[in-house]
Amino acid sequence: MAAQKYSARDCEFEIEDYNTPGTWVAFRTAQGGTGEGGINTFSLEPEYETTDTTTFGSEGRAEHQVMQEGMALTLEGFRLKDPSTGALDPAQALAEAQSSRLGANSHTGFRYAAPGDTNWTVWAKASFQLGTQGGGNNDPKSWAVTVTRSGPTTTAVKA
Repeated sequence: MAAQKYSARDCEFEIEDYNTPGTWVAFRTAQGGTGEGGINTFSLEPEYETTDTTTFGSEGRAEHQVMQEGMALTLEGFRLKDPSTGALDPAQALAEAQSSRLGANSHTGFRYAAPGDTNWTVWAKASFQLGTQGGGNNDPKSWAVTVTRSGPTTTAVKA
């Protein structure tokens, strides 16, 4: 079968529970997690650092080499909260708590997959930084987090 487009809403994202390593909690999207989805957009953002390698022999043409590659993924949508208990969506609550952790504790696992993938793309060490939250008079409260990889990307078989 030829490659075809797929819906971003069908991608899956999970955060590792730093209180229980090896336990993964799904961010709620159209297909992932349970109940109403909070995440409605994401963006995968490669980052590159280059070094200038231009010499006199370059004859006025700039030259460079890529020396470092990084990756970040931003999730955006709505902040989900149980009106009767006040409890936040479990994945959003973990991401918010993780964003406050510092030093060696500032990393936890993150993984994602596209529809039909048999493996997760895994960032064993990732940091979480909250984005802007808010809304207007008639808007649900927005929510965003940027997950930044620390170290290499690996994979794991989806169960």
